Amino acid sequence: MKQIVLLFGLITLMAVTANAQKRRSSSGDFGYDNAVGLRVNPWLVGGTIKHFFTGPHAIEGLVTTNVSNRRNVTFTGLYEYHIAPFPKPEFHLYFGGGAHVGVYDRRDYDYDNYWRHGDGTYVSAGLDGIVGLEYKFKNIPLVVSADLKPYFNFNGGTHFVGEEIGGASVRYTF
Repeated sequence: MKQIVLLFGLITLMAVTANAQKRRSSSGDFGYDNAVGLRVNPWLVGGTIKHFFTGPHAIEGLVTTNVSNRRNVTFTGLYEYHIAPFPKPEFHLYFGGGAHVGVYDRRDYDYDNYWRHGDGTYVSAGLDGIVGLEYKFKNIPLVVSADLKPYFNFNGGTHFVGEEIGGASVRYTF
């Protein structure tokens, strides 16, 4: 599983880097077009990649895994709309939604069915929302953000609030 996550991250990074030719900025006032980094919270760690495609519209991809059980992995795709409601132009508020697909250990995420179906893994899909605050440093190519990301699984363990609900991200911009 670790090899799949590493391969997916490497392919994504290469695709974005190949597309990062010098061109007119599509992000407008947000200061960057692409960003790659790390997303963490007390239970999860993972990679994040963000791309502005027109004005304040961005897409973000997340690949996260559980810190205590690295057999669990979630792939998330999000659409985000950015606004700058604060007097400081470095701060941005963003919100949006998307979907995820996760491969989970049944004992960790769906304990009720663990007793009925036994050990093993299962795949679960669901919907996500996101709202967050982002800060873009002026003199260095770095963005930090904090967000809330509630989600709903269609099958398996159904959680509105779980260990994936919030996180902090640090991204290198280019």
